[in-house]
Amino acid sequence: MRATRSRIITIATILLVIAGLAGGLTAVLRATRGGGAAPADPRPGHGVQQVDLAQEVADYTRRFGPDHGYRQPGRADRTAVAKAVGLLLDGHRTEAERLLSERDFTVRTVVDRVSGHRYTEVADRTDDAVAPRGWGRVYLDLDHRPRWSVQVPHPVADLGTEQLGVRVLRDSPGGILVIAGAHRKAGIGNAADVAHRRDTVFHAVCAELVRRGMPGVQLHGFAAASVPGYDVVASTGAGSAGRADGRRLAGALGARGFPVCRAWVRDCPLEGHENMQGRAADAAHVPFLHVEFAPEVRAGGSAAERAAASVTEVTRRWATAPVTP
Repeated sequence: MRATRSRIITIATILLVIAGLAGGLTAVLRATRGGGAAPADPRPGHGVQQVDLAQEVADYTRRFGPDHGYRQPGRADRTAVAKAVGLLLDGHRTEAERLLSERDFTVRTVVDRVSGHRYTEVADRTDDAVAPRGWGRVYLDLDHRPRWSVQVPHPVADLGTEQLGVRVLRDSPGGILVIAGAHRKAGIGNAADVAHRRDTVFHAVCAELVRRGMPGVQLHGFAAASVPGYDVVASTGAGSAGRADGRRLAGALGARGFPVCRAWVRDCPLEGHENMQGRAADAAHVPFLHVEFAPEVRAGGSAAERAAASVTEVTRRWATAPVTP
């Protein structure tokens, strides 16, 4: 009888120990997974920040102005940032962070509250300084393999193009948003006019994407009197590799009620033949679209939504096309 009772007590004790171990293990796993918090950063120990990407970009560009600082980057700076973006694309985040930190850039993962998509943000640490360098910002899609870029060379100067860029990035998988870090007139002469310079961080990043065979669409804005009778000027810049994509874009814009000047059909103002990113794409035979929008299209609301939706008809095709560097 005593032996039976002893066995029962022993078994009960063992069961209690097992239950305690299971409970402890469950607690550890919950703590490790964040207990239902925001998705984990791709690397252990780094949290993910929830943001409204449109507001984030608006806050970033709000200080831009003709008298708001710009410092010319050296060759080593340009090369390092572009190389680091390439490392991020190849999945080597630790090495990219080290390289970017040496150039005073930060890397973080953000989740856009509106779309639910995750992005890697590459940002200049001097953005909030009294004298910012103005070297720009990059957002890379973390949920899909990046295959194309949307470029904003003149934020604030071409008012609303930065928000069009956000709309396009949100609505198409596999995108990279490249935003210049200063008003185009912020530097000495045209030093900060990144669309017409090769010696900028903006150009170095775009050139790295071209080297990888990634097509790009660059967003601009024109004054109402510059192109009478049209809402949009669509061009393939210095090359013709994006001609089919340009036709597709022009058709999508026209179907949404926008009169479009097609630069491959007739002479249009602001065709972007001198655009440096377009020239780099042409040299590599990579599709490039240079798109100019009227003020009322960039002002937001329904017109901006329709314009962005037209662009995404092209970028969504790029998202599924093979990239051949």
